[in-house]
Amino acid sequence: MKAIALFSGGLDSTIAAKLLIDQGIEVIACNINTGFGSTKDRLAHMLNMCEQIGAEFRSVDIRDEYIREVLFSPKYGYGKNFNPCIDCHAKMFEVAKRVMEEWGASFLISGEVLGQRPMSQNSESLQKVLNLSDCEGLLLRPLSAQLLTPTIPETQGWVNREKLESINGRNRDRQMELAVQFGLKDYEAPGGGCLLTDEKFSNKIRDFIAHDTFSVEDIPTLKYGRQLRLPERAKLIIGRNAEDNEILEGIENSKFLHITTKLFGPHCLISRNASDNDKVLAAKLMLAYCKQDFEGEQTLLFGEEELTTVSDLSRHDAQKYFI
Repeated sequence: MKAIALFSGGLDSTIAAKLLIDQGIEVIACNINTGFGSTKDRLAHMLNMCEQIGAEFRSVDIRDEYIREVLFSPKYGYGKNFNPCIDCHAKMFEVAKRVMEEWGASFLISGEVLGQRPMSQNSESLQKVLNLSDCEGLLLRPLSAQLLTPTIPETQGWVNREKLESINGRNRDRQMELAVQFGLKDYEAPGGGCLLTDEKFSNKIRDFIAHDTFSVEDIPTLKYGRQLRLPERAKLIIGRNAEDNEILEGIENSKFLHITTKLFGPHCLISRNASDNDKVLAAKLMLAYCKQDFEGEQTLLFGEEELTTVSDLSRHDAQKYFI
């Protein structure tokens, strides 16, 4: 018997998969990439956790589908910020169900815990997810299974319900006990891994869609650097550090121009349709973040276009434009 586990690499999804593996179920740990996970590359961590529990790892990229069908028109609305949690979970299960036959699986697993998140993981919300994804009976939640309606794998005897858990609420003592019992190492402390739950990131999305149409190629432009909206509507992104600079340099997006300089400082992006006034302001702000060991006029490249100006603004002046 084979199952697909919706897998984030977090402790809950790892333990949920392990509980089934210990019952002889072959588990494919499936990470659904919506594009709005952490800014850090978590692949190595997810592979490490899969190796520890004996699960096969696979990833499915749904970024374009997620933006088109979920992000801006969730049936059940948003959480505190720009997070359409119920619709998001349902989309992930819908996608997992879609590949279930192709991957030879018979049911799905989730690391959700009843009552762990008051809005998106109460009993009503868990049922909404099942209804929206059309996964009634197919989705097993091992961590809270004994508190929920028996699923097909339980009623058919593929899984022993008595060996599943009855965790309820936000206390994670039982998960910690199981982590020790299973000998798990290097697992992550609990925390929100979705950028859409972050207030600052949510504000960046709201600002972006107020000025432009959002697409998959725009996701990385929101994840890195200082984000500024200039007076004549241009978007400016200023790298914070060497890691930001490297990532921003690698971005290829038709909506943005790269701003470069021979000085020691940040890499920047600016809206391709920026006005001349916004370009001059962007150049001055970029110079404000360069190492201050230069004098006089400086020439910067906006794509292939040269712009010469002086550094007469400070980092404090930039703050009024921060998103």
